[in-house]
Amino acid sequence: MGQGQAHPSVTPLAIAVLALLEERPMHPYEMFQTLIARREDKLVKVRPGSLYHTVSRLADQELVRAEGVDRAGNRPERTTYRITARGREALRDRIAEIVRRPVPEYPVFPLALGELHNLPKAEALTLLRERIAVLENELADADMLSAWAEEHVVPRRYWISLPYLRAMLTAELAWVKGFTAELASGALEWEDFDPVTGARSGGEPAADSAVSPPVPTSAAAKSAPRFSDDPS
Repeated sequence: MGQGQAHPSVTPLAIAVLALLEERPMHPYEMFQTLIARREDKLVKVRPGSLYHTVSRLADQELVRAEGVDRAGNRPERTTYRITARGREALRDRIAEIVRRPVPEYPVFPLALGELHNLPKAEALTLLRERIAVLENELADADMLSAWAEEHVVPRRYWISLPYLRAMLTAELAWVKGFTAELASGALEWEDFDPVTGARSGGEPAADSAVSPPVPTSAAAKSAPRFSDDPS
């Protein structure tokens, strides 16, 4: 595996698993406990079932290998895994690949914002204010985690994602607050409608009164290749 080679099988959860095994051999349950204790579920979706599946897939690809089986008391057997040289290379290549070049991630919030006009103004405001409360809690949580890391003299290289997450939360919170204030003040026009009948403010049915915005064109769009099943 050379520099720049893609590793599509190394998912975000696989990165987290490989990084843990780079520290020391662990069994999957210990991996899960460690990820939760470190609050890495803020960075990647962590579920016991998906974690066990990820470890199994990494073993099949020889990125990790089973090292031994431990059984204590009445607990089920637990297989300990160790990262391989190939796994270490895959981990480093995947991290470099992600850091090197941003790729579209398609977050769902901008999509919902673009379609928020389908909700009544009062409901939109309620939902936005709920999001503000959640963002404020997440921001406070990020501050608490950063303070804990500093207090316990954790080397900063291990928690540099926290300031990044805080910056993203701060920017989103400021934008959502500004947008909410604009909508609440009436500065942003909003078409009210009956959510049951679909009738809008003018009394016309929603389907008849809807006006679609113009679709922008560009040189890139005009020159885009056609798909093979294009009937034209």
